[in-house]
Amino acid sequence: MLPDFRVRQRDYLLEIARALTQELDLEKLLARILRISIEMLAGQAGLIALKEQEGWRVAAAHGIAPAFLSYLTPLLADENVRELDVGELNRMLKELTYTASMGLLNGTGLPLAAHGQVIGVIFIFRNYPDRFTPNDKILLQFFADQAAIAVFNARLYGQISFEKQRLDALLDSAADGIIILNADLTIERANDAFERIYGKTHNELVNLPHDEIIQWAGDPQGSTLKEAIANGWPLTPNATLYVEGDLKRDFPSPLPVGITYAPLISPDGKLRNIIVSVRDITHFRTADEIKATFISIVSHELRTPVALIKGYASTLRRDDAKWDKSTINDSLAVIEEEADRLSKMIDDLLDASRLQAGGLSLNRADISLPALAKRVAERFSTQTKKHTIVTDFPDKFPIVLADETRIEQVIINLVSNALKYAADGEIRIQGKALPEQVVICVSDEGPGIEAKDLPHIFDRFYRSTKAVRNTKGAGLGLYLARAIIEAHGGRIWADPKPDTGARICFSLPR
Repeated sequence: MLPDFRVRQRDYLLEIARALTQELDLEKLLARILRISIEMLAGQAGLIALKEQEGWRVAAAHGIAPAFLSYLTPLLADENVRELDVGELNRMLKELTYTASMGLLNGTGLPLAAHGQVIGVIFIFRNYPDRFTPNDKILLQFFADQAAIAVFNARLYGQISFEKQRLDALLDSAADGIIILNADLTIERANDAFERIYGKTHNELVNLPHDEIIQWAGDPQGSTLKEAIANGWPLTPNATLYVEGDLKRDFPSPLPVGITYAPLISPDGKLRNIIVSVRDITHFRTADEIKATFISIVSHELRTPVALIKGYASTLRRDDAKWDKSTINDSLAVIEEEADRLSKMIDDLLDASRLQAGGLSLNRADISLPALAKRVAERFSTQTKKHTIVTDFPDKFPIVLADETRIEQVIINLVSNALKYAADGEIRIQGKALPEQVVICVSDEGPGIEAKDLPHIFDRFYRSTKAVRNTKGAGLGLYLARAIIEAHGGRIWADPKPDTGARICFSLPR
């Protein structure tokens, strides 16, 4: 019998050793260890309980009546049981076993310990009164040690899997493109954001050399990775490398990016990986261009009226000249006109800054658009002799809920533009009522809007080449008009092919 028993024991130990290396499912592995333990110790039932952060739980059970297990499971999770050590847990299980079986069952348990830390207990039940021998306990301890190794490996694998999932989620949710380079500067992985930036999938990018993907259209600002490595990077005092420029792509056009390189160095000083962060800086570059445009336009547009006001005021104050009343009135009229122009520009700039800070506030009320358009037309008719300003609205035009001051500002901007760009002719303010919205259009008989300017006329500070040469302005009128109309829930657009001149329309909800 003894040789057979030893052979079976050896076979079981080999089976467990294989299972430890092949089985990653912890529950299945513990169930197999428990089944072998019960058979080797001539038991009838058993369980393996693990100590988790929330308390003890049954991780594997064999041969235990469902009623006893359903009683035991919530008992182990009880607040008073959570802090029990293995000895106390063993005593509790023995008492429960003895009581539940009316003295017909006994059992023994041994701790599962890994790296000096108790992580669980294995408990075997017998239905005869013989005590567990020291040899039984030695054998059970071996199974407990194997179970502990399995639990430790599974938890370690679970932790590694979790960390990998968290890293994957972090990389793929990042707004910036991220590339991980191997030590030989080939691509190990690329996140979703870089795929969108570059226009190729992860599978197309993996294993490609860095220099094949990161290529510049023009000279970048800062040292490239190749230049930095030639100068001793990353084993230099400042390990982080930054370079900025236009990244070449197959499609579409080159993209302005800022790239940061951060090396990952092993404890023995060798380069393991390089983490490459690729940020789309189009908005930053646009903001810089807008800022430069703003300074250029505003400084020019403010300087002109200030110079005129100062010039006329200085002339009127000369002691060596006597001015007639007509000259004085003409000079004061110019001063007043330029002051009004300054005031309007300042108001536009303030509105633009309010938009940047969070939008325009609206004071909505019922307004009559035909009456509003007629008022604007009458005001501008007194300022020009070369134009005829007419309004064209159907009878019973619907009342709309809107901010009258702001809508008037839009119509004034459109009529003012028509006066500036059309040398003469008719300027028409026309309204049309649709089932869910009203549409207002302002048209002129001037040269119209060039096709290349159409996509940009509502951009902040945008002025066409012709406008810069021939008219005054800061390029804010249509930008503010669009903001006001969109704040009302409408939209504004330029008719690409009017019959003549330019035609700009906007809609408002009814």
